[in-house]
Amino acid sequence: MSASFPDPGAPGGESVAVTLTKAGRVKIRYPAELVRDDGTRVSVRAPWAAPGVRDFGFVRFEPGDVLTEHYWRDRWFAVKEVRTGDGVLKGWYCDITRPAVLADGVLAVEDLDLDLWVSADGTSVLRLDEDEFDASGLAGRDPAAAGEAVRALDELERLARAGELTGLLA
Repeated sequence: MSASFPDPGAPGGESVAVTLTKAGRVKIRYPAELVRDDGTRVSVRAPWAAPGVRDFGFVRFEPGDVLTEHYWRDRWFAVKEVRTGDGVLKGWYCDITRPAVLADGVLAVEDLDLDLWVSADGTSVLRLDEDEFDASGLAGRDPAAAGEAVRALDELERLARAGELTGLLA
């Protein structure tokens, strides 16, 4: 099934399938509402798609949570605003990814293991999964991509610590 998309910058409302791959396999696929596509950044909104509760210790993702996810065609990351079902901001979960591709109703994103968490009040900025990234072997297989991934994580952390992360989402 294929969906039609508005011209870049047109109002959203279309349905897309977000497909997140990791190490060549589909990690998760879920429906989302296309909120915005300006030709560079694609923003979608979707309920928490994984089954049950995922407790990371610093945040809990649970049924009813709503994520507004921002993907770029020219950047190596995605920023996901996480809110409870009644709209309370939990924070931002940032995935380091290859640039996103939107085609034929599918928003395809390749997860590169590195992540960043930023709490709602901005006081907690956590680099995540650096051990998984090291174990993935990406640096050996694709040194250029590994370099982009590390640079993207550093950029997001710098923006978060400076209180400028939300400026990316305006």
